[in-house]
Amino acid sequence: MAIIYDHPNILLLLPDQHRSDWLGCFSGPVDTPNIDMLADEGISFAKAYTPSPMCGPARACLASGRNYQNCGVKSNNFNYPLSIPTYYQTLREKGYFTAGVGKFDLHKDISPVNLDWGVDGSRLINEWGFSAGVDCEGKIDGVNSVKFHGRPMGPYLSYLQSQGVLDIYLSEHENRDAHSNAYTTALPDHLYCDNWIAECGLDLLDNVPTDRPWYMVVNFVGPHAPMDITETMRAGCDNKVIPQPHNPNMSVIDNTQRARRNYAAMVENIDTLTGRFVRKVKERGEYDNTVIVYASDHGDMLGDHGKWGKGTWRDPSVRIPLIVKSPARSVSGLRNDALVSLHDLSATFLDFAGCSKLDNMDAVSMRPLLEGIRSGNREVLTSQFGDWNLVFDGRHKLITDTKKEMLLFDLENDPLEDQNIAAENSDLVTKLSRYSHIDNG
Repeated sequence: MAIIYDHPNILLLLPDQHRSDWLGCFSGPVDTPNIDMLADEGISFAKAYTPSPMCGPARACLASGRNYQNCGVKSNNFNYPLSIPTYYQTLREKGYFTAGVGKFDLHKDISPVNLDWGVDGSRLINEWGFSAGVDCEGKIDGVNSVKFHGRPMGPYLSYLQSQGVLDIYLSEHENRDAHSNAYTTALPDHLYCDNWIAECGLDLLDNVPTDRPWYMVVNFVGPHAPMDITETMRAGCDNKVIPQPHNPNMSVIDNTQRARRNYAAMVENIDTLTGRFVRKVKERGEYDNTVIVYASDHGDMLGDHGKWGKGTWRDPSVRIPLIVKSPARSVSGLRNDALVSLHDLSATFLDFAGCSKLDNMDAVSMRPLLEGIRSGNREVLTSQFGDWNLVFDGRHKLITDTKKEMLLFDLENDPLEDQNIAAENSDLVTKLSRYSHIDNG
């Protein structure tokens, strides 16, 4: 029998560094049938951006519903300020059972004393607003914590230690540069981090109360670098044809294809895990009353324009996958061109839960889009990190940088961002500049 509450359950699947065009439903070079199914039954947003293409700031924006300027986290060297309310707290106060697993990335201060998640992953879980959860180490931070403390300081590496394979994991990470940050791990499938996160999340979902609605976020560590994959994952992608990166006037560096193929394997593994969560929700009889979202904190350049990782204003870094299956399903299987930001999810979840927006929240609820009530969401999108700020109106993208020239791209005619047209479009530059706000204080 289906379990129905006055307000829906919410499941947020949030990988780390998944770029928007590497999905099957966006004609990417990967097979993602489970995520594609969510797109078929919901809405995929083609023009979704992160408010900041860096792990800590992006997740702080999401937690607070505030833009980069106001989220309290300017880089990966800062913790999320406990003085700033989170939407998790509001959902819990509303009566939701709030749960989360994986790499929350809300305490990013890398000083030795801060590299501590608790061996059970419970440090700061309650303070952030969760009823239960397991916060695990990121790939690099986890290894550094062992260097500083001489022992695991989080749940995943503690688990590897209990299984007698911690030294293997640490050695692989220490030698990752020798393998161009892409290699096949000796760990078996069940010890691979994203698979372990999924097991933790599914166990937690099995034990959420049945007398009230629940919220759960699953923070996968992949497909963030290093691109480490298991033998099983490698076998599934060995023969996959992966396009070369877009590198105008540049030669392709060695091992680029291995890194991109490993990235594809990580995405496909996360798709498989996504399918397991969806099936679990269906087994619980809650699918029709659950908002399910697949998104990412930011993208990855993957060698485009000679760049890797994130932190840049270019589209592979700032554009994110964002797919929402809502209970209403009055509109489904559509690709929506409305301008939406990652942190709009916070306002959307509060809206579905019947909660008011938080103070100083600039996030905009997407619920009217999902229910076919409204066609647009924002006039422009902004994203920022460090010295640059971008403004995107759905076609033109303006980048203001305190250290470089102003840039303007027409993504309709130049989707790969090769031609700066700022000089010949001064009126448009002036118009978009009104939304640009550089403040490095």
